[in-house]
Amino acid sequence: MRTAYSVETVRAAERELMARLPEGALMQRAAAGLAAACADLLGRVYGSRVVLLVGSGDNGGDALYAGARLARRGAGVAAVLLSPERVHGGGLAALRRAGGTVVRDGGAEEPLLRADLVVDGIVGIGGKGGLRPEAAELVAVVERSRAAVVAVDLPSGVEADTGEVRGAAVRADLTVTFGTHKPGLLIDPAREYAGSVRLVDIGLELPEEAELEALQDVDVARLLPVPSAESDKYRRGVVGIAAGSARYPGAAVLAVAGALRGGAGAVRYVGPAKDEVLARFPETLVSDGGPRKAGRVQAWVAGPGVGDDADAVAEVLAEDVPVLVDADGLRLADREAVRGRTAPTLMTPHAGEAAALLGVRREEVEGGRLAAVRELAAAYRATVLLKGSTTLVAQAGGGSAVRVNATGTPWLATAGSGDVLSGLAGSLLAAGLDGRDAGSVAAYLHGLAGRFAAEGAPTVAHAVAARLPSAWRGVYPPAHPPR
Repeated sequence: MRTAYSVETVRAAERELMARLPEGALMQRAAAGLAAACADLLGRVYGSRVVLLVGSGDNGGDALYAGARLARRGAGVAAVLLSPERVHGGGLAALRRAGGTVVRDGGAEEPLLRADLVVDGIVGIGGKGGLRPEAAELVAVVERSRAAVVAVDLPSGVEADTGEVRGAAVRADLTVTFGTHKPGLLIDPAREYAGSVRLVDIGLELPEEAELEALQDVDVARLLPVPSAESDKYRRGVVGIAAGSARYPGAAVLAVAGALRGGAGAVRYVGPAKDEVLARFPETLVSDGGPRKAGRVQAWVAGPGVGDDADAVAEVLAEDVPVLVDADGLRLADREAVRGRTAPTLMTPHAGEAAALLGVRREEVEGGRLAAVRELAAAYRATVLLKGSTTLVAQAGGGSAVRVNATGTPWLATAGSGDVLSGLAGSLLAAGLDGRDAGSVAAYLHGLAGRFAAEGAPTVAHAVAARLPSAWRGVYPPAHPPR
């Protein structure tokens, strides 16, 4: 599992470590890792042209010491000092001893345009509010060049704790981060600026509870519901789907498709699209009545394509089982009915739906996704899965790390994709996963299935649903030891 920690936590860990190490040793560890990453990216260090963008903080010192290492290997290294009066003295002296040079005022454009590699050491993890004009001008020159860009710890101009980008920022090809990931490296929009991320271990001792965490294959495999020899369809869980309408029958079909491939033993469907559902999935158990007459279930999914059927949503919310609310259900659900539930609730909005629930502009949600998902989870006392290029899952009541998932592909931005995700997550709820695990595991599998379905080309939602077994097998192969 990848974890990310706040700036405050990282700085506290750095202080504790520095108190036990000789002066400057921690920076030398960081610089060694940074120089190695730069060398790997360059391929051939000798004769390469490297420009360091050096700010006044420790990131600037890291860049200078790394530049000295590259210069000793034969690179031509030049430093652009944004605050010469506050530059890291030891790092600058090391660079000069190694043969590096300092670019004079106003002379940065030519070396930047000729560079093979630019190292961004402008601002550290405490930077906020985008780049200052002088730095922004230099970054604009870098964007016109053909140089590869390596960011030190975090691209300058992005906010470490929130993933927000408030103004100009560096777009890196590679970010070399130290000790741990920072939240901004995993959350959009900042994640888009980070490029590939390389983590350098510098010996930090961090608390067990992280600010953010991202599941990996092994974590998902541990959470997947796998039947035992004694299982039957009811022991595996039954999920109810209240979805679809005369106008949107496809939403019901797609939600059922996701649910059937989600680990539960059976799927019950209620709604006006039963003929379409049975034509596509004859194994579905359908009911002519509403949710109350559908029969026993271990979880419900309510909302995809229901139009204005507020009664169906209200009936589902009144049930004392886990409930997933999506799409039209988010608009129709009574806030106090959600807040008053004793059984778990999982809400799955996209940015526009989240904005409507919070009463803000969509741009505010997209620019501050971590804050938005936490605020929704607190306001509705529900686990919230905020869909997007990076999916975030915040647990009701907080207290646990927010989960982030980036397994998807932009091709998943297609009609009906969210309905498949809802059915999948609902099925995992019925199989016994809690809201946070069901949401994050579903997002992980859904993202992988989207990649498999697309293979670099446009895809459609039913193709994503069809590739869910491939995604499942990818993280839990048949050779996996039985449980």
